[in-house]
Amino acid sequence: MTTKTPSKNGKFLGRPSKYDPAYCDAIMELGKEGLSRWQICSRLNIGLHNMIAWEGAHEDFRQALDQARLDALSYWEDLAQDHIREAPGGVKLNTGLWSRSMAARFPEQYRENSKLEVTGKNDGPVQVDVVHDFSQDLLDDLLATRQADAKPGKSK
Repeated sequence: MTTKTPSKNGKFLGRPSKYDPAYCDAIMELGKEGLSRWQICSRLNIGLHNMIAWEGAHEDFRQALDQARLDALSYWEDLAQDHIREAPGGVKLNTGLWSRSMAARFPEQYRENSKLEVTGKNDGPVQVDVVHDFSQDLLDDLLATRQADAKPGKSK
């Protein structure tokens, strides 16, 4: 299906859009498989710029993308939850997976925050030594010499 999407002033400009409302159902199904927006674009042969434009122009498309994102998130959380134990039914947790999952779900309580402050000697300002770059001066001198040698009337 080919439609034209109106611009903000109501005029139809450019090529007709290839937007098809059937994309909405396909997007929601792909979201249930855990696919990202980029994977969905690839599977449906839609350019990312088109997806972004259609998301702004078509409410049903935006809602389908929102639902697909929610379903994809649920897919990956279910997968992590199913595999959080090192052995099915075992008592030993996969601590790396547990830690990452908790930090993502409950960042206020579990995210590791580190703060780095840099101060100078005796808690004073940081001292910075200025190093002169002589390479530009050398290039300027060489260029000036070459230009002087190239002046008319000078023999080589």
